[in-house]
Amino acid sequence: MSKSVFTGAVYVVRDNIDTDQIISAQYLNLVPTIPEEYEKLGSYALDGLPKSLYPTRFVKEGKLDTDYPIVVAGKNFGCGSSREHAPIALGSAGCKVVLAESFARIFFRNSVATGELYPCEMTERLVDVLKTGDEVTVDLDVQTVTVKNTGKVFKFKPLGDVRPVVDAGGLFNYARQSGMIAK
Repeated sequence: MSKSVFTGAVYVVRDNIDTDQIISAQYLNLVPTIPEEYEKLGSYALDGLPKSLYPTRFVKEGKLDTDYPIVVAGKNFGCGSSREHAPIALGSAGCKVVLAESFARIFFRNSVATGELYPCEMTERLVDVLKTGDEVTVDLDVQTVTVKNTGKVFKFKPLGDVRPVVDAGGLFNYARQSGMIAK
């Protein structure tokens, strides 16, 4: 059974966060299908962000998982190269949802194909409203983000046909579950 409500602290990033900032090229030799390497990928998620702009790190030094299950981003999140390691690193770190004003198309597709996280496209600019550490509740069924300390509710676009694929854990699992390919 897939989950439809996620509550937790947000990690806020700005516009044009590229895949090099999400996972540095030096870690692309890690193979996500090897469990130990998958775990290690998460520890490097968002490590390419400049420390001067992001003094609070997404994954604390020496940790494998983040304290922020929800990333809030501006426009064009996941731009740059087509590396599927980007959504995998975020997912491995414990990120479940990315709420962005817009996504680079390849990042959006890789998020869905890998089933690592829900890429939710906001109808309002949340990066100007929230700061890292704020608590929110994301409800996929009604496409809302509720801010804990203010009660303010924001909407995002429905995930549509993308949701069951992410719910299933990615494209191959979805294809197996729906009988498109043999189990």
